[in-house]
Amino acid sequence: MSSLVRNQGSCVAIPSLSPSSSVNRCSHASASSDGATCGRPAWIGKRLTCVCFKRKGVYEGICFNITPKQEERLNRLRHRMKVYFDGSRPDHQEALRALWSATYPGKELHGLISDQWKEMGWQGRDPSTDFRGAGFISLENLLFFAKTFSTSFQCLLKKQGGNRSAWEYPFAVAGVNITFMIMQMLDLDALKPRTFIRSVFLQMLSENEWAFDLLYCVAFVVMDKQWLEKNATYMEFNEVLKSTRTQLERELLMDDVLRIEDMPSYTLLC
Repeated sequence: MSSLVRNQGSCVAIPSLSPSSSVNRCSHASASSDGATCGRPAWIGKRLTCVCFKRKGVYEGICFNITPKQEERLNRLRHRMKVYFDGSRPDHQEALRALWSATYPGKELHGLISDQWKEMGWQGRDPSTDFRGAGFISLENLLFFAKTFSTSFQCLLKKQGGNRSAWEYPFAVAGVNITFMIMQMLDLDALKPRTFIRSVFLQMLSENEWAFDLLYCVAFVVMDKQWLEKNATYMEFNEVLKSTRTQLERELLMDDVLRIEDMPSYTLLC
């Protein structure tokens, strides 16, 4: 029998990528009745995981089979995360132009290196230098946000909501940092699940291949909401980002959140 590893904190670890996966629930009567919660997945065989968690004093386990198709979806996302932004690639140049067009419809871009990019919140004339932290996927995330939730995107870009700080966060650079934060939170590069959040997200990825991009959009509006609630300035950006991650983790672990769209903060998007 696989050993049960116990950690402090609440969790629901579900390392699966498809709602069609077979599900088995089990009970661990011999588990201790204290307040600790078990969480690290115990791997059974080659493709089956069993994860135990405690709710209302009862330990339960959920087991999922991971199919080749599910594995393919995860690997596709991993590949996206490893692509560096390359300013010499025509497709990367086109994506950058597409971001400008989606952000400023009808406004001509004078060049991929231009002072105009500072309007969007890049640090200098060449936005490619700001992608180094999170790679090409951070540009894809911004573009997805701009096209999918244009109203929220424009509101955050123009800092239209709430009582804004005199020293605001730079919009585009904040977006790159949010991508990097989510990548760290989900820990998708790990060969086996090491966190509860990662496992929960993998199940959501089965529901929607764009779950990462949707989570990014939710994270951006949550970050801005936290920013306003804390009356933060740019020097406090990292603190706001940490509280944003905490909020995302809390929502992802809610019992009734099975998709990104089920997260309470998803309703902030428009």
